[in-house]
Amino acid sequence: MRTGPRIFTLQPNPLIPMSDTLLIIRSTSASLETVCARLQEVSARHKFGVQAVHNLREKMESKGVPFGRECRVIEVCNPRHAAAVLGQAIEISTALPCRISVYEAGGRTILATIKPSLLLTMFDVPGAAATAREVEDTMILIMDETCRD
Repeated sequence: MRTGPRIFTLQPNPLIPMSDTLLIIRSTSASLETVCARLQEVSARHKFGVQAVHNLREKMESKGVPFGRECRVIEVCNPRHAAAVLGQAIEISTALPCRISVYEAGGRTILATIKPSLLLTMFDVPGAAATAREVEDTMILIMDETCRD
């Protein structure tokens, strides 16, 4: 059992772009609104419930901060996977739920998420690696299916 605080440091390889090491990114020609609706439907089919949808533009503008870009952050979670990793280390709750950002760039709608397998390595919990990989594989399926035209 751990007794003291743990400090986690993520050291990306400077030779590999961040998007390749840290993020899973997909794009589509579908509108942002269409993608957000599809993402929620596809997530549910894969047993990932939508916990929240954050509209960053609306939220920031409601606080008096102009923000001209559309960006939604959709939080998704599979309770079975969450329980498996939380049972090993409750500190992993700081990395939950999974978040998929949906925004527009270069005339396309982009979906991006942090790789769960990489994120959970920060916690040094050996049993969490297999669950993180399974979650990551499902997140890729969810994003790929959402982007199909």
